[in-house]
Amino acid sequence: MPKAIHFISIGGSAMHNLAIALQQQGYTVTGSDNEIYNPSQSRLQQHGLLPSKIGWFPEKIHPELTAVIVGMHAHKDNPELVKALELGLPVYSYPEFIYYLSQQKQRVVIAGSHGKTIITAMILHALKFHNRNFDYWIGDQIDGFDSTVKITTDTDGSAAPIIIIEADEYASSPIDSRPKFLHYQPHIALISGIAWEHVSTYPTWDEYVDQFESLAEAMPKAGILIFDESDDMLDVIGQKERKDITKIPYEAHPNKVVNDQTQLITKQSSKISVQLFGEHNMKNIAGAMAVCDRIGITEDQFYEAIPSFTGIPQRLEKIVEEDSKIIYLDLAQSPTTVAAVVEAVKHQHPSKKLMALLELSTINNPNKSFLEQYKNTLDTADLAIVYLNKEHLIISNQTSSIKLIDVLSFFDKEDLQVFTNLSDLHAYLLNQRDAAQIFLLMSTGKIDGIDIREIAEKLISAD
Repeated sequence: MPKAIHFISIGGSAMHNLAIALQQQGYTVTGSDNEIYNPSQSRLQQHGLLPSKIGWFPEKIHPELTAVIVGMHAHKDNPELVKALELGLPVYSYPEFIYYLSQQKQRVVIAGSHGKTIITAMILHALKFHNRNFDYWIGDQIDGFDSTVKITTDTDGSAAPIIIIEADEYASSPIDSRPKFLHYQPHIALISGIAWEHVSTYPTWDEYVDQFESLAEAMPKAGILIFDESDDMLDVIGQKERKDITKIPYEAHPNKVVNDQTQLITKQSSKISVQLFGEHNMKNIAGAMAVCDRIGITEDQFYEAIPSFTGIPQRLEKIVEEDSKIIYLDLAQSPTTVAAVVEAVKHQHPSKKLMALLELSTINNPNKSFLEQYKNTLDTADLAIVYLNKEHLIISNQTSSIKLIDVLSFFDKEDLQVFTNLSDLHAYLLNQRDAAQIFLLMSTGKIDGIDIREIAEKLISAD
């Protein structure tokens, strides 16, 4: 087993968590990076893993290393990577190394364009609630867990027999363009849904779908494929001819909303109150239940655990509730997720006026053919606002540029308000803050450097 490991790009979110987890398992860990920000910086410092100097140092790469793990932040010509390859050292991407450490475990992989983080979080919550021994890898920090990764490798019988992995379709490393999820060889795989979101990585719909086809086809014999049966493409993948694979479709869990509270309706007609809401989250719950059923958590046990699940940050997160007003924050950016969260909030609060603000990024969504998919995604909102940094308005690509008039036509919503100046947006929000009781802020967290939570406080404040 490798014991001396060097991380190239140790400051990454995934990389620094893995470095800490391996140190805790007895590995000698070193690392480098040319930029490290919080929370990675403070966590690495806390564990004595923060590099003394920022930058790349080929002298850190030596024959005594038993493995080098390289993150996507590095480039192919990274001097440390070049030296590691010259020395013939084993070089891994982090998904490759996770697989290396989990070959003797039951591997459960949660994939899909949307919902994978919250499905993974629900499974982890249920396992922890019932005191099961498990390892995991998840993309975001979640309540009740100190890290985004746990990987036990000891040989005294206490190593976890199962690992739950949130897996995405992005490239594995600078020298490995394969999607991360293809490395894990899951015994159980869940694909939550397929929506063309990563245009810069997969320029066409067909290229994007091919990655999920490959995941389904690469499963080992006797594997289990769980998929959303309402997603047409997943239905095709799920029904592919592989008699050695068990296919389990799922649909939204039966539910009803009573006094702005969502209740799950069980087969015994019991009603279980939950803190999640929306059709997409009812599908996520059903998917998590299907996985749990296959790893030893019964329906009754799942229903016992799920009421205390609070969700994950920035996914329909209730950030303010005061004076009959509620403000939700969501990372929704793609057309599919924007439509889903707007509909979810309106369905949860049908008698109240909803104001929805979307920060639109043409940096991540660079062409008209993709942006046109936003049509009607904001229709459910009573008041709809789109904010776009004016510096991003003209985005050159092979065929066209994005202009303000295009933004209006993309959404095709009457009375849509579009702003390209942050001061104008602030003034409008403050002027209209009494026109709605429910506010949905869809943003990556900051709008032109201003924390979205500051904007939320102003919407509530009477000053």
